[in-house]
Amino acid sequence: MTDFERMTAADVPLMQGLAQRVTALRPDMISAGASYGELAWIWGQGCSLYRETWRRRLWFAGDELVAWGWVSLPRRVRRDDGSVKDVTGAFLSYQVHPGHTELVDEVIEWYDGVAAGLERTVLPTDAEEFALKRWAAHGYVSDVAELGDTGGWTQLNQRDLTDVEQPALAAGFRFRTAEEAGPEAVLQAHLSAWSPSSYTARSYEDVRRTDAYRGDLHVLVEAPDGTMAASTIMWFDEANRTVEFEPVGTHPDYRRLGLARAMILHGMRLARSAGAVHATVVCLGAPGHRAARALYHGLGFRELSRDTPLIKTTTAG
Repeated sequence: MTDFERMTAADVPLMQGLAQRVTALRPDMISAGASYGELAWIWGQGCSLYRETWRRRLWFAGDELVAWGWVSLPRRVRRDDGSVKDVTGAFLSYQVHPGHTELVDEVIEWYDGVAAGLERTVLPTDAEEFALKRWAAHGYVSDVAELGDTGGWTQLNQRDLTDVEQPALAAGFRFRTAEEAGPEAVLQAHLSAWSPSSYTARSYEDVRRTDAYRGDLHVLVEAPDGTMAASTIMWFDEANRTVEFEPVGTHPDYRRLGLARAMILHGMRLARSAGAVHATVVCLGAPGHRAARALYHGLGFRELSRDTPLIKTTTAG
């Protein structure tokens, strides 16, 4: 059985349920944008802005969701610095349960139908050997630009929480939670780290409305002058006892002070107290983006899987 319509908030917990089941079996096969935390984050930060350009399809085996596809179609992105970016292609996030790989072709064919006439991109993981062969059979090839030295492909990193060192903050800095800091400070922390960004007060409100969000696991670092110098959200998958950091950002004026390192350590200790035994984080993996990878490797994270960026141009059909 399949279901096809626009994305709704009710779809997110269903898709997260599949993420939890795949994580338990093959965490290396969690596709980009398909993890428990990323599903909540992507939906929350973008639903009020881009929902009209989102399409999704769900595949069920009986009453159980076993595959889904989520397409982002062309849209105009307005950012906090006043700039505007027109996205002209389509992007697919998807997940197929390892026990239902026969559905991969249906996902691809549905995507080609929804995004007909557009340049199409997708990010399966390098662990999806069967899926990679099927994408190639449908005319998708490696995205050379994304795979370059400064490309945008990412890697998924993991570590256990058995032994987490005590964080050390510079004098005058302190840890806060989103519940303590309040929405205005939390929003500014994100914009300071990620500007230019389309993130808004409404975006943060929608993130908080997701079932997976916990204000006590949304951590910030406050500078001596009251500026929120760094922030991260932790998404706790209780079924797998794993926590995911997404996003992680630092204010440009406060970088190279060890704040992100201290914040992640503090977050892992909070997560462990909440019942987590495992942590994950995604970072840029290309050679030209060494800083984040070095940060997480220095914290004991190691690569589990990586994106395999694929593209199909309009001339390919």
